[in-house]
Amino acid sequence: MNRHFVMLASGDAPTDDWARAVAAAAPGLRVSVAQDRRAAMELLPQADAAFGTLDAQLLAKAPKLAWLQAPMAAPPAGYFFPELVEHPVQVTNFRGIYNDHVAIHAVAMLLALARGLPRYLRQQARAEWTRHLADEDVLNLPESTVLVVGMGGIGAEVGRMVAAFGATVIGIDPRRLEAPEGVRHMCLPDEFDRLLPSADAVILTLPHTPQSEGLIDARRLALMRPHALLVNIGRGATVRLDALTEALQRQRLGGAALDVFEQEPLPATHALWSEPRALLTPHVAVVGPHIAERRLAVLCDNAQRFAGGQPLRNLVDKALWY
Repeated sequence: MNRHFVMLASGDAPTDDWARAVAAAAPGLRVSVAQDRRAAMELLPQADAAFGTLDAQLLAKAPKLAWLQAPMAAPPAGYFFPELVEHPVQVTNFRGIYNDHVAIHAVAMLLALARGLPRYLRQQARAEWTRHLADEDVLNLPESTVLVVGMGGIGAEVGRMVAAFGATVIGIDPRRLEAPEGVRHMCLPDEFDRLLPSADAVILTLPHTPQSEGLIDARRLALMRPHALLVNIGRGATVRLDALTEALQRQRLGGAALDVFEQEPLPATHALWSEPRALLTPHVAVVGPHIAERRLAVLCDNAQRFAGGQPLRNLVDKALWY
């Protein structure tokens, strides 16, 4: 008997097209589409698997659910609610499909900060010719130490790229102990405070988890060198914006580049918009070609695996949210 797979409508996925692709890729699945909540409530009682976002009420309607494909690489806070964590359902995500785009964005941000480009971009808008960059204002990457916090696929790619510029790269990760290409050595998160005072740049690629929320706060910013640079392309909740803004305004930090923020969109009145040593992009590091095809490929692959009783790809530790 075919197992039942329910596609919950998602704003960033062509649900009907993907449903047809899944049905073609995994003939052992009976694929249905729930275009709204009412349809989801009717379909989930027979569902063995689902794609999309559930809440406690929807999960309670799905007693047979064995697999849930999250619609993102790192779902936002609240996706893994207590009932879902306790439920035996296996959850998978789309991690790995953004590695190249996000890593390139992170390195571009680091290079821009290292050469003082945020200040010059503001001068360009005013048609202002001021050559104020002094030798000591440049972060010379071949003589620098860069911490990459979060050594998943994106972090490993960032480390490889930054090492190509001659930097000494140190990785921090709770799970990965073996150093990827270009990374000098790996450390556990409990060594972060010890490493911060010697870092010239810190790049955050980690997801939002109970452990990572507020990782960069006033206390840790005070541990960083006055010339140090901070780049965040992971999740906004890992950096306390008020503390970061104060550190930049008081010149206790060399510069910061953010693609993600505690509050999105960042309010137009926020002081970071006018901070001369800040570089801000509106959560676009994931943008690049082939993402839709990669997402669908992971979904179809997992559908085939589920139908065939094989191990699923990109399993998540629900308690840790990744």
